[in-house]
Amino acid sequence: MTADAVLAIDQGTSATKAVVVSPVDGVIASEEIALHPQYLAGGGVEQDPLALLESVLDAGRRALARAGSRVGVVAIANQGETVLAWDPDSGRPLSPAIVWQDRRASGVCAELDAHREMVAAMTGLVLDPYFSAPKMTWLRRNLTSEGVVTTTDSWLIHRLTGEFVTDVSTASRSLVMNIDRVEWDERLLELFALSDERLPRIVASDECVGTTTAFGEAITVGGLIVDQQAALLAQRCWASGEAKCTFGTGAFLLANTGPRVVRSVAGLTSSVAWRIHGSTVYCIDGQIYAAGSAVRWLIEMGFISHARDLDALATDDAAGVVCVPALAGLAAPWWRPDATATFAGVTLATRPAHIVTAVLQGIAAQVAELADVIAQDTGQRLRSLRVDGGLIQSRVLMQGVADLTQLPIGLYPSAHATALGTAALGRLSIQPGLTLEQAVPDQNPRTTLEPRWSPEKAREFRERWRRITASALSQKDGG
Repeated sequence: MTADAVLAIDQGTSATKAVVVSPVDGVIASEEIALHPQYLAGGGVEQDPLALLESVLDAGRRALARAGSRVGVVAIANQGETVLAWDPDSGRPLSPAIVWQDRRASGVCAELDAHREMVAAMTGLVLDPYFSAPKMTWLRRNLTSEGVVTTTDSWLIHRLTGEFVTDVSTASRSLVMNIDRVEWDERLLELFALSDERLPRIVASDECVGTTTAFGEAITVGGLIVDQQAALLAQRCWASGEAKCTFGTGAFLLANTGPRVVRSVAGLTSSVAWRIHGSTVYCIDGQIYAAGSAVRWLIEMGFISHARDLDALATDDAAGVVCVPALAGLAAPWWRPDATATFAGVTLATRPAHIVTAVLQGIAAQVAELADVIAQDTGQRLRSLRVDGGLIQSRVLMQGVADLTQLPIGLYPSAHATALGTAALGRLSIQPGLTLEQAVPDQNPRTTLEPRWSPEKAREFRERWRRITASALSQKDGG
């Protein structure tokens, strides 16, 4: 193994993955530790911060032991918008981690609704509890006023290195960073009652931020990024208009927009993709809150025993059943945290296979909506879509995405897209002379799925799905 091998840690919602990546041999060891978010009444979603930390340490140490050799740098991808309060002196957590899916800050956003347009213009984001600042405000009001309140990456990095930093892509998901100036904005901080908070220093994606002995001998820590942006990098979506969708706990469609910020007119969000070699690249993105978590719901309800059972049970035809799988609300472009799941067309003849198929088609329909809105905002229709994440193993789901988007879908050949993108940043942090071409492995799609449905069939399905979605939201509004 060469000295610039990387320990890449992907700290996600449902699991923490640690991957040792060699620039010569590729992935040489990986370990994954499952995590179990707690879903609470009233839209709360929490995680135990100490369980997150232990998963990082345990997965990292196991991966290094399997690799059997030293690495030159530890790089870290994070959840993006999950926050907690903690003691900056001891590092002790002072609150649960409030997960990005948590909806309890909806009231905070409602109070600030008059500032919605100003917030969007300054941040590129939508005023929604999905992002960090509303959850930080809610946490301060309801849980504790002590310590500092940050995203989980700052806490984890502090526990590893003693430093107090966050990377630019994570900061751009906060609602309190000016997206044009790429710095904390006092006006936004005041709006969210966070002016008195001590905030971490914003660092570039390819910056070395400290050293850690948490995994054995002292190792440099460098290469920090949000998990979705890491996958965009790994998928080599480096040119404006190139897009990927990651299917994990949620599903996240990101398109590179180059050095310009695209202000969405259709409900999407813009943020920093990465800052490398001193240059900032932006992306536009749409989110689906429930993808893998919708499959977990199917398991908990007894429709399937495991995610690998999806394709064995799902059929080509849902027998008229249509699902809007808003099990954790609807994100872009609706931004309805109050939305709930809807099934239409259910009869006495409906069987579990039809429910499973309808849920998968509902996820695919949301991806198709996002693809259309990205094309509207960027003025450029997607020519293809690259996909990664655990759920791409479901051929039924991926074919549904191809059918409803009417795009060829390229399946990433590795299970480690986020980790490989993170590892590339780790290499760049200790070898700043490398180019992206040299740092990012060239991974061509292992399979490309072409649409099987005709454009007319796709259009008819999507029109019906939209009507059912609109009707469900109208009923929520009392219409």
